[in-house]
Amino acid sequence: MIRILLFLLLFFKAIDVQSQYSIDTSYTVKSTYTKLIKRYPSITIAQAQKNQDVNAVYDIVYNQEKSRELHLDAFINKKQKLNPAVIMIHAGGWKSGNKKQMQVLGQEIALKGYSCFAIEYRLSLEAKYPQAIYNVKNAIKFIKDNAKRFRVDPNKIAILGCSSGGQMAALIGTTNGDEVYEDTLYKSKSSAAVNAIIDIDGILAFKHPESEEGEMAALWLNGSYEENPKNWKNASALTHTNKNTPPILFINSSLDRFHAGRDDMIAILKQNKIYNEVKTIENSPHSFWFFNPWFDETVQYTTQFLATIFK
Repeated sequence: MIRILLFLLLFFKAIDVQSQYSIDTSYTVKSTYTKLIKRYPSITIAQAQKNQDVNAVYDIVYNQEKSRELHLDAFINKKQKLNPAVIMIHAGGWKSGNKKQMQVLGQEIALKGYSCFAIEYRLSLEAKYPQAIYNVKNAIKFIKDNAKRFRVDPNKIAILGCSSGGQMAALIGTTNGDEVYEDTLYKSKSSAAVNAIIDIDGILAFKHPESEEGEMAALWLNGSYEENPKNWKNASALTHTNKNTPPILFINSSLDRFHAGRDDMIAILKQNKIYNEVKTIENSPHSFWFFNPWFDETVQYTTQFLATIFK
């Protein structure tokens, strides 16, 4: 009886939290596969390899504000006492998607000797920019605070994101130590600084000759460019790129619009002798990271870069 009451309490709590905001479920692996299969008939959805060397722990609460819990999934390589960490941000146009979409990539990278974390963050129907940035930075602090538990070397933290998550990863990495992008209410002994960035098909500038951002960006940035140019500028990693920017890997599809501002950013990185790589997966669509044959290539480029940075 007690178990039933506890289950009902948790169930109605979840319903109450979700009723406070709309949930967009339009961006899924399945819907993307259905969209792409006609053009790419040989693709398959990537599957995770089960391996006893990786410990998977799901739905760890890293932050709670009133009745709203935020969770992460951890994939921890058990062979080493301390691993470099990879913080993973899912795609979905800042409006849709969820952390489950990073689980396969997280498990596969963890197999190579890392602790990987798929992060839940508040999407644009629930909270506007920069709240999602605060959320992920709080997750980084939580992971560092619990470094031994997660077998993490707190001095070897990479941030990885796909599409809108790539945009966020680049922004988080280029705002290391910037108090404007810190949640002052979150109590932690650690910083949210990262040591490397992996941007998978995420834009670097919202307002740029190569950019085609519109309604989805406007929803997150709390207005169109004409209505809120400050947010469009400040949310762009290119705006913050300087001598303190960490090394960065760009993994891009064959669609130019998804790396708007990248070449301008690379010019700044080169001026400051900051290590960077560009890997373009030819003849690939956006969301290529979900599918073979591109998934394996994504893992290869990512782990080679991490090995170079954290050798």
